[in-house]
Amino acid sequence: MKNKNILLIFMSSLLFLSCDNTLDLSPEDSLTPDVVFSNESLTNGAVNGMYSSAQSSNVLSGTYDAITEWQSDNVKFVGSFPTFNDINNYTTLSDNGSIATIWAAHFATINQANMLIKFTPNVPSTATDEFTAAEKANIVGQAKFMRALMNLRLSACFGHQLQQNDKGANLSIPLLIEPFTGTVTFPKRSTLSEVHAQIEADLLDAVASINSSSTDRTRATVAGAKALLARLYLYQEKWGKAADYANQVINTTGFTLATNFAFYNTLNPELIFTLQNVAGDAAGAESYSKMFNGVNANGRGDCPFSQNLKDLFTAETGDLRFGTALTRNGINAISATDLFTSKYPNGTSNTDDPPVIRISEMYLIRAEANLRGALTVGGSTPVQDVNRIRTRAGLANLSTVDLTSILNERRKEFCFEGLRRMDLLRNNLPLRSAGLANSAQSQPGADKTIFPIPQREMDINPNLVQNKGY
Repeated sequence: MKNKNILLIFMSSLLFLSCDNTLDLSPEDSLTPDVVFSNESLTNGAVNGMYSSAQSSNVLSGTYDAITEWQSDNVKFVGSFPTFNDINNYTTLSDNGSIATIWAAHFATINQANMLIKFTPNVPSTATDEFTAAEKANIVGQAKFMRALMNLRLSACFGHQLQQNDKGANLSIPLLIEPFTGTVTFPKRSTLSEVHAQIEADLLDAVASINSSSTDRTRATVAGAKALLARLYLYQEKWGKAADYANQVINTTGFTLATNFAFYNTLNPELIFTLQNVAGDAAGAESYSKMFNGVNANGRGDCPFSQNLKDLFTAETGDLRFGTALTRNGINAISATDLFTSKYPNGTSNTDDPPVIRISEMYLIRAEANLRGALTVGGSTPVQDVNRIRTRAGLANLSTVDLTSILNERRKEFCFEGLRRMDLLRNNLPLRSAGLANSAQSQPGADKTIFPIPQREMDINPNLVQNKGY
């Protein structure tokens, strides 16, 4: 999918990496906004550039999500990479290079979105091609969706959640809503409440602006924006809104629960938002394809199933998510036979697609929100929604559900997709339960359950405050 014909050069990582107050950007080295946003064709190239940026393994294609899986309890990390080991062992330092790269790559995508948001509305039409207000609004809406997605992911890892500070006054990430165009500023960290408010505003704007007929799941859609709102409201414990937006997505034509698990790396209606990777898109050795494959399948062998996750699956027999459809044996990073997911089978070509948002998540959000809010949104009971997911997995229906059973179903359905860590933290649960390594350090609110603000950002920006414990 990657299109590099137009690459926006104003990368927000420069905002944090430059020691000068201004940067001289020469015409030979860059495409200026006047050029990039001079017509509709070039502007659409910039849209491709934004999605291309998000395909990085350090954004949507693996590293971030893999780290959150082993920082919690789904992955038995067996690699030797020092920065990864530190995160796994809860000994992370502020100069952790892997975390710094995640920070910079996400903010680079935010900056590309900011460029589109600011400059697209003023792109002129040509004599032969009218660039309509609706077409411009559609692009701005997609950019706001991507900015919201990046901010939600960053805020999930670089600050404590509302459940650890119910007023949301704890520091989160800097909110960057203007593009970097050469002058370096030094933003402060916003509170989590402020970040969540910006995410909500961006997504509501996206719902109103994106072409409502689009079902292109490799681009932001109205359904995608509503789905991300449902996830945000779930994290905020706004049960009515979470259930309502999940229900709206469930009832959107073009998105539906798949009948089996062959939807990974496809454009099946199960996927609400994904990116289609081809060779070179994900880049690096830390993509889904590399992290979740054994070395015999040209992967790193770092991320096999944890025993804790195996035990959950084997508590019931016949779960298709633990059968040959989605698992396979392989050789791990320490040359032992281990069990790996086969959601990302392309270790050789490194082309697996990130399942960023799926329709099954909407059913489980509606189930949890209806249960916890004592609601009946959508006319479906929590147990009916959970049983839809279980039926596809080959399991018997439950007669009743509680929060634990819903969280267990979420864990089995979305393991290795990067949702587990937040499911634990938003419920004030330890990232690792009693008896697992580093359980004491993994308690909600503990210092190392969140990432440090990268030290290089701290060194450059005097307005940043470091997280406690770093």
